[in-house]
Amino acid sequence: MPGFSSTGDQEPLLTAKRQLANESDSEEGETLFERRTTFVPRDANEDMQTRLTYEEAVEAAGFGWFHWLLLLVCGWANASDAVEIVCVSFLLPTARCDLQLSSSDMGLLTASIFLGMMVGGYVWGYLADQRGRRSVLVVSLSVNGLFGGLSSVAPWFWLFLLLRFISGVGVGGSIPVVFSYFAEFMPRLKRGRMISALATFWMAGNILAAGLAWLVIPRTWMHFSIGRLNFQSWRLFVVLCSVPSVTSAIIFKLFMPESPKFLMEVGRETEAIHVFRHMFQLNTRGKGASWPEFSLHVNAKQRAYENNTPRPCGQLGALLQKAAMPVRRMFAANLKSRSTVLLIIFYCISFGYYGLWMWFPELFSRLEAGSSPCTNTSAPAQQPNRSCYPVKTVVYEEGFLIAAANLPGNIFTILAMDYIGGKLLLSLSLLVSSLSVFLIYLVQTKSQSLLLSCLFSGVSVMAWNALDVVATELYPTQLRSSALGFFTGAGRVAAIMGNVVFGNMLDSACAVPILLVSAMLLTGGLTAFFLPRTKQMELT
Repeated sequence: MPGFSSTGDQEPLLTAKRQLANESDSEEGETLFERRTTFVPRDANEDMQTRLTYEEAVEAAGFGWFHWLLLLVCGWANASDAVEIVCVSFLLPTARCDLQLSSSDMGLLTASIFLGMMVGGYVWGYLADQRGRRSVLVVSLSVNGLFGGLSSVAPWFWLFLLLRFISGVGVGGSIPVVFSYFAEFMPRLKRGRMISALATFWMAGNILAAGLAWLVIPRTWMHFSIGRLNFQSWRLFVVLCSVPSVTSAIIFKLFMPESPKFLMEVGRETEAIHVFRHMFQLNTRGKGASWPEFSLHVNAKQRAYENNTPRPCGQLGALLQKAAMPVRRMFAANLKSRSTVLLIIFYCISFGYYGLWMWFPELFSRLEAGSSPCTNTSAPAQQPNRSCYPVKTVVYEEGFLIAAANLPGNIFTILAMDYIGGKLLLSLSLLVSSLSVFLIYLVQTKSQSLLLSCLFSGVSVMAWNALDVVATELYPTQLRSSALGFFTGAGRVAAIMGNVVFGNMLDSACAVPILLVSAMLLTGGLTAFFLPRTKQMELT
C-alpha cells in the first residue's frame, strides 16, 4: 500500500491523533496516542506507515452517515425484539378464550418466551464472541421471526407455547449481540449517547406492537376456520409482529459488515481495514476527503486463554469447558465484583419490569368496572368465564398510551447520558420506578392507575437504557457478547418467575406480586451504586 502522499490524506489520522492526544490520562502523565501508537516500516525501502489502535481507527473513519444508518438498522432489530416479546401480552385478553387459558396458563405463556431467551442468550452470545456478531444476528433474528410467525397457526395451546419458546431462543440472541455489534462501531465520546439512542427503539417496538394490537385485534370480522384452526384477528396480529424480525435479518445478511473490533481481535486485519474504509467513505461523502492508508494493532493475546487451557478428554468435555470459560472469566478476580452487582441488577429489573409490563393489558381489562387493580380479582373461579368478545378497544388504547410514555424517558436518556453517567441514571431511575409501582397498589381509581403506569413506563425505560450502556462498556471485546448474553439469560429467569408469580397470585393475592415488584426494583436501585464508573470510557 502506498504511504501518505498529501496533507489531505493525512488529515483524518491527524484529527484522530489530536482528539485522542487531548484526552490524556493525568495519572500516567502521557497521552493515549503516545501510549498506543507506534510507527513501523512496511518495507526497508518504503516510507513509514501509521499503525493505529482500534479507538484511533474509529476516530479516523469519522462520524456521520454510516453511524446514522447503522442506528436505523440496529434500532429496527431492537424494535423487532420488543414487538415479539410484548405481542403476547396484547393477545392475552382475547386469545385466552380461543385457547381456553386460565390465569396460570397465561402466566406460563408469557414466561415461555423468556425461557427461550434464557436458553438463547448465553448460547448466541458465546457464538457471537467466537464466530462474529453479524452472522449470529442473521440466524437469531431469522429464528425469532420464523417461529413467531408459525405460532399464529398453532391450533393447540401446547404447540403455541412451544413455538413461542423457540421464538424466544432467537430473541435471546439478538438482544445482547445487537448492542455489542453497535457499540463496536462508535467513537468513544459518542458511544454513550448513541447506545442510548439505540435503546430508544425498544420504545418504538412497544408502540408498534400496541398500535398493531389496537388496529387489528378488535376487528373480529377478520376470522375464518380451517379444520381445528379458528383463525381470529389476534392470530393475524401475531403474523404481523413477526415481520420486523424477518426484514431485519434480511438487511443484516445483505448490507451490513462485521464488527471491526471483532475482526481485529481475531487477527483479520485486512477485513477490518476494509470496514473502516467503508465507514470513512460514507461519512465523508461529498466532502472530497481522501482515504488515509494505515495498518492496525491486531491484539490476539486475549485469546491466549483458549490455547493455554488444559483440554479434558473427549469432544463433549472440551466443548463444555470452552463454553463455560467466559463465565469463569467474568467472575475472575478483576471482574468478579462488577459481574456480581450486574447479576443482581439484571435479576431485579427483569423480575420487576417484565413481571408487571406483560400483565398491563390483562390488568386494565379487569379494571373496566373501575377501582384499584386488585379489587376485581378476588374471585378466581369467575375469571376464566369472563367474555373475550366484543373486544374492549379501550384496553389497547391504554396499552398504546403506556408504550408511548416511554418517549420522555428516552429523550431524557439521550440528552443526559454523557453528562450524568450510566451508573447514577440507572440507580435513580430504578428507585423512582419502585415508588411508582408501590403507588399503583395504593390508588383507587382507574385514571390514577393509568397515570402511575405511564410514569412507571417512562422512568423504567431510563433504567434499561442506562443498563444497556453500562453493561456494554464494562467488559472487553472477547467477553462482551457472552457477558450480555449471560446477564440477559439470568434476567429471563427473573422474568419467568415474575410472570409465573403474577399468573398464580393475580386472582387470589394480587397485592403480593405488585409489592414484590416494587421491592425488587428498590433492591436493584440500591445495588447499582456499587457499579464502577463507565462515563466515556474506552472499549477494551
